[in-house]
Amino acid sequence: MPHYFDSAHREEIETLRQRLTARTEWPTWLLLIGVYGGWFSIMLASNRLGVWWSTLLLIPLVVLWLSVQHELLHGHPTRWTTLNKVLGYVPFAVWYPYTLYRNSHLLHHRDEDLTLPGIDPESRYLSAERWQGSSVFEQSLHWLNKTVLGRFIVGAPLALLALAREELQRLRSGDRQAWLMWLTHGALTVSMLLFIAHYSVVPVWHYLLLISVPALSIAMIRSYYEHRPHAQPEQRTVLNEAGWPWRWLFLNLNFHLVHHDLPSLPWYDLPRAYHARREQWVARSGGFLVQGYAQLWRENGIKAIDSPRHPFH
Repeated sequence: MPHYFDSAHREEIETLRQRLTARTEWPTWLLLIGVYGGWFSIMLASNRLGVWWSTLLLIPLVVLWLSVQHELLHGHPTRWTTLNKVLGYVPFAVWYPYTLYRNSHLLHHRDEDLTLPGIDPESRYLSAERWQGSSVFEQSLHWLNKTVLGRFIVGAPLALLALAREELQRLRSGDRQAWLMWLTHGALTVSMLLFIAHYSVVPVWHYLLLISVPALSIAMIRSYYEHRPHAQPEQRTVLNEAGWPWRWLFLNLNFHLVHHDLPSLPWYDLPRAYHARREQWVARSGGFLVQGYAQLWRENGIKAIDSPRHPFH
């Protein structure tokens, strides 16, 4: 429990953790069953649904799966890391092996390093040296990525190019763990794509380009302005009071400071923890409060929210 919580706040959080829901984690189990069942049901029914209705159903389901994987790597619904890994390794979202996502994301939770390029693996900022060494075209892409529309269009391709560059370097260096991870992920992905080709009317290329990539693009909206550079680490993380469709799709990660301060708290308890102490959370964030994703669209749809260059790293 963070040291800056007073005794009453600690007691509230502990009460949340002792509830039957928290002990059994049944909402997360239901979510897992729902996503697995939904994916296979849509695929098997795709000949009746058709390609495009199947696509419209699968995209949000894959976005939800990315959020479920996030819960799994944070120790839900079981205390056993290996079991959570098995539950989350299915590559519905295709591009990121679960192990890679888990390891990089847990590094991201070192709050003193948040946003620092080259240190925080989820930073969307560039160091002064990297910025100066970039071409005008690259700088333009990074500026575009700082708008909501640009983030939706180029965020996923930029992330996938960075992933390919970093992981190919690891593979070329003979990193045994990287080879094992990618061979496992590759075998499972090929098996999934064979299932799609055999049992559904969705073409494999269609799933790769028109389902998994758009799902990743939507997930990129969540992380668009989760963090900002600030001298105080606790003021680098947003509180986004999003509407229920987004909260459900992102499993309440819009209350991002609450999640960073209490990473072991399950998704269904984040709103309760936030609203019980809203003023304290807003004060702790230094007023880093966004009134939903619609505000971001209105104010920064085509206008960069800040500079791609990190201001003090």
